[in-house]
Amino acid sequence: MSRNTKEDVVAAAGRLFATRGYEGTSMRDLGGELGLLGSSLYSHVGSKQDLLVEVVGRGAELFQRSIDQAGEVDGTARDRLRSMIAGHLDVVLDHRDEGRTFLNEARSLDSEHRSEILSARNRYESAFRTVLEEGTADGSIMMDTEPAIGAIFLLSILNAVERWYRDDGKLSRADLVDEVLEFSGVL
Repeated sequence: MSRNTKEDVVAAAGRLFATRGYEGTSMRDLGGELGLLGSSLYSHVGSKQDLLVEVVGRGAELFQRSIDQAGEVDGTARDRLRSMIAGHLDVVLDHRDEGRTFLNEARSLDSEHRSEILSARNRYESAFRTVLEEGTADGSIMMDTEPAIGAIFLLSILNAVERWYRDDGKLSRADLVDEVLEFSGVL
């Protein structure tokens, strides 16, 4: 019999929160996923809320890392935006559990942690808004929409991709980045 680690517990919680939602997941469900009694989970974690904080925090870190990497891209604002879009897609497609839980379950965080995550989301959205403003100013991005609205539109599109995109489908990720840029009027 193998022993579950805290990492195993967090990963299983992420899977369940992403598919069933935080409110729809009990510690008993999580124990069943891991082959443990629900009460045994408390040797790994203090509470279900602690697990949500962990999974949402991991999602926030992944999204922030993608923005940080895009900020290091040389070139125009359009080049940075392309990197931001690709990074966002990598998070929502390669880390579906963390990404989906970050995007959909933060509302279930306690007030202190919810405030931290909302601040992280605002910084993330602001990075998209800023690159759109910079691109409009340097001429590398042509769009008729206000940058604040453009950022919301782009993020809404990007957040929905994980529901339908498959890596083995007709469209590569690089093609998908181009399609998102073209659809949003940036190309």
